[in-house]
Amino acid sequence: MNHKILIPVFAAIMLTGVSCATLDTNTLLQGGLQAAQAMSLSDSDVRAYVAQYIVELDARNKVLPESNAYTQRLRRITKGLTSVDGVPLNFKVYQTNDVNAFACADGSVRVYTGLMDLMSDDEILGVIGHEIGHVAMKHTRKQMQNAILTSAARTGISSVGGQIGALTQSQLGAMGEAVLNAKYSRKQETQSDDYAYTFLKSSGKNPKCLMQSFQKLQSLSGSAKTSDMVSNLFSSHPDTATRISRIQSKLKADGLL
Repeated sequence: MNHKILIPVFAAIMLTGVSCATLDTNTLLQGGLQAAQAMSLSDSDVRAYVAQYIVELDARNKVLPESNAYTQRLRRITKGLTSVDGVPLNFKVYQTNDVNAFACADGSVRVYTGLMDLMSDDEILGVIGHEIGHVAMKHTRKQMQNAILTSAARTGISSVGGQIGALTQSQLGAMGEAVLNAKYSRKQETQSDDYAYTFLKSSGKNPKCLMQSFQKLQSLSGSAKTSDMVSNLFSSHPDTATRISRIQSKLKADGLL
């Protein structure tokens, strides 16, 4: 076994606070093998792991039925949006006052009623365009690698005969942290902004709505009363003022502002 593989495992152990004294050699070897797997995850592996987490997350949230007005509105907003980078998309609405939305590597897109109450149809589409941009650009793959490395420090994630094993509750928690608390670099955020801008134009929408959605989030984040509701969505999108200015420049260059 390549001992270099154990380096990220020990790093993950330190980060998770697991005592080395509680881990025997077999556990470390299992973690080392899982570290190797994590660093070489295929896109299909990532989608399979995330799909397990989404099943758990949907079960823990109030998913609105097809007959609900929010769901019907989301269906209208996303009509014709069926896949990204060859991955089929599926949309659901969570009933909660939180202002949030996210897209996952398996094509799952979840939009919160709090966000839908705040924004117009085109602004919601702008947020969705940005989130699926992270999927299209494969930014989520690194997040999943980090989550699996964290799990490797605990118990490892099983993979038998090349088949993805079932995740434990602890491992589902690691997936959840990676999905809901993803931190992207400035470059990645810029790439997703550009993806959303082009996506909106190709959909026949004025990409000005992307700027407007960020402006609304920025306004809410400055309010002590509502900052907690937008913390998850907003915290993963740093330097918003600069990004708004950048979108404004693109709009002016295109004669749209």
